[in-house]
Amino acid sequence: MLIKRILTAIIGVIVAGYIINYGQWLFACSVGILALLAWQEFCVMFKQANISLWSGTGSVGIALLLGCAWLGNSQEINMLVMMLTLLVLVKTVVFSPKFNIMNAAVTLFGILYIGLSFSHLLLLRFTDPSVYITSVFGSLSFGTAFLWIAFIGTWANDTFAFFVGSRFGKNKLCPQVSPGKTIEGAIGGIVGSILVVVLLGCLFKISLIHSAILGLLVGIVAPIGDLSESAVKRFTGVKDSGKLLPGHGGVLDRFDSIMFAVPTVYYYLHAFVL
Repeated sequence: MLIKRILTAIIGVIVAGYIINYGQWLFACSVGILALLAWQEFCVMFKQANISLWSGTGSVGIALLLGCAWLGNSQEINMLVMMLTLLVLVKTVVFSPKFNIMNAAVTLFGILYIGLSFSHLLLLRFTDPSVYITSVFGSLSFGTAFLWIAFIGTWANDTFAFFVGSRFGKNKLCPQVSPGKTIEGAIGGIVGSILVVVLLGCLFKISLIHSAILGLLVGIVAPIGDLSESAVKRFTGVKDSGKLLPGHGGVLDRFDSIMFAVPTVYYYLHAFVL
């Protein structure tokens, strides 16, 4: 299992590195594919709990949300969310009781949880595409550099939390959702995120204060993203969201923390940097 995880991680980093740095249509299409795979995993998970979702409309809705994030604007996203809400509620009227309020609520929850979260990968990656940051790795667009901060900060959080928790963990963080996580591991993860993001900030020539705050924020929200998906899995009675990534589970298993970290970085930039 460990060898599978390591090999999958190495291949994933290489592929992700090329796609993120290349950007443009390849990045947008890759995010779209991942989001749709995550949605299918979400639907299968809730099917295990005997809750059927409106899969087809969810796929279309998520694709349109991603399209709005890449090519549109916030008003179009708001309009789409409103239309999807009304459409799903109309189905509860037409197909009740087969498709009831529970089905509608979880369908909307899944569309927004996945669609809006993955949309922020596009929003962050294409932030100020004409502005470049020079580093030891060459020139990166502004959005690319901060997307790497979100990704690597999240990975650092997960890695530090695992090793610190394994060595020093005694007090459970959230036993009702994820019995293996400890308070000590969570603190170690936050410290790891801060250290690694500050280091990246030095390489990308980003101010120390912004780097430290971003590291702290990623260190806080990344484990919340992981715990949130764990709560969904516990509710639906599944161990992993899928089997796409050997040793890592499904797309949701791998991106649950990223789905919280990327929007946090994006809104911090727009609130305090841009």
